[in-house]
Amino acid sequence: MHTHFMDKLRNYDVSFSGLKTGRHEFRFEIDKEFFQLFDTEQEFTNPKIAVDVLLDKHSTFLEFEIRVKGTVELVCDISNENFDHPIENEIKVLVKFGEEYDDSEEDVITIPTADHAFNIAQLIYENVALSIPMKKISPNVSEEDLAILDKFSPKEDDEEEEHESDPRWDALKNLKNKN
Repeated sequence: MHTHFMDKLRNYDVSFSGLKTGRHEFRFEIDKEFFQLFDTEQEFTNPKIAVDVLLDKHSTFLEFEIRVKGTVELVCDISNENFDHPIENEIKVLVKFGEEYDDSEEDVITIPTADHAFNIAQLIYENVALSIPMKKISPNVSEEDLAILDKFSPKEDDEEEEHESDPRWDALKNLKNKN
């Protein structure tokens, strides 16, 4: 089973060894099968997501820009109805070459010098996962419903500070402001 899994994961390899320096574009379409490659608690129902990968190849390093755009079906926390949530996110990653794989640095990934391809599956996954709000609220839920919910939900004032920089919370705030 594991080799089959590796083969599927390899579909998300961006092969750079034969490429000239300069910009190259790749396109991936991801669906439910992609998310089944990941052991995830998160329910990705009916995902329809396009991934655009821009690779800028330099002589000693690679620059990747990975954009995800599409929708995934979520179940509303309040009304329990299904709704399509728009997914849109992008990440930029610098890929350097070194002794061994290392992703401990922010926005920089080191891969072994002998590698000919860079696998972007994990990055696509994180990109999409970050676009999914913590609180799943259907656009059909009204302001009144939210106000009532607010009254009864426990206050999280002391946690607020920590969440300042979490894009998921920003997405949630935007969601609330839109209604």
